[in-house]
Amino acid sequence: MGYQYAYGIDIGGTTVKIGLFTAQGELEKKWEIPTRREENGAYILPDIAEAIRQENESRNIDSSAVAGIGIGVPGPVLRDGVVNHCANLGWGVKDIVKEMTELTGVPAVRAGNDANVAALGEMWKGGGKGHTNLVMVTLGTGVGGAVIIDGKIIPGSFGAGGEIGHMRVRTDEHILCGCGKKGHLEQYASATGVVRKAKEMLSETDIPSVLRDVPNVGSKDVFDAAKAGDELALSIVDFVGDTLGAAMAVISSVVDPEIFVFGGGVSKAGAILIDTVKKHFAEYAFHASEKAEFELAKLGNDAGMYGAVKMILPELQD
Repeated sequence: MGYQYAYGIDIGGTTVKIGLFTAQGELEKKWEIPTRREENGAYILPDIAEAIRQENESRNIDSSAVAGIGIGVPGPVLRDGVVNHCANLGWGVKDIVKEMTELTGVPAVRAGNDANVAALGEMWKGGGKGHTNLVMVTLGTGVGGAVIIDGKIIPGSFGAGGEIGHMRVRTDEHILCGCGKKGHLEQYASATGVVRKAKEMLSETDIPSVLRDVPNVGSKDVFDAAKAGDELALSIVDFVGDTLGAAMAVISSVVDPEIFVFGGGVSKAGAILIDTVKKHFAEYAFHASEKAEFELAKLGNDAGMYGAVKMILPELQD
């Protein structure tokens, strides 16, 4: 009997998302279990294995019909599937491929950094569909990223491939990034960075703005005001777009992707964000890279599951 199923796992700090997929790459079922981080995350992998066992049992799926398990992890993962310290889960150096293989007995287990894995999902079934050279940009509380070349994730030598949030884009910064350095992209283009810029402009200018009447301004407030034509909000969005456009131009001169795919909470601003980044990218990019496309991510919170299972089913392209 040939393989009929595979599992895609996305481990988060609060919940683990689990997807059961057919061998054709179709999502049959998705559900979540709590991420039990106590005792340095000792229960996380056994809990996943038990959830898979129960699902197989409830559907009368023979273990020999499962091709394997793909796993996305919120931390650096080396090429051989060894996690190189994951503080969010309490893990140090942990060979999760070996452990999951022993726990489940499946023939193939693959693991990758969650941002890289989500990018693989977007390439396969989401905003990057139809492309094999892609850079994923995740704009959330911080800025994450991933690089895919010829359909393969580039994790780097130390698991830090695609950490675009820590590109140095400003030399005049005095405040430290969360990583301890200064002038990094996520200090300006994350949700936190947008709010910081808004507070700065509200305090340093007297430009009239609806944002002055908003308590605890959030990044969504800024983009909503910009869409309504608010001058100060438009200035903030232009600053963010300029910073991102310049950063993408630098990236394009190194890996020359076909497409940049933007995900994360800030990307929900939609066209106003993408159009502004694209405009500034065209100003800065080397002429040979100017035709790079810009798209919004489409899979949302399911991207990690899709990307995880794609590591198990690499032959599936549609």
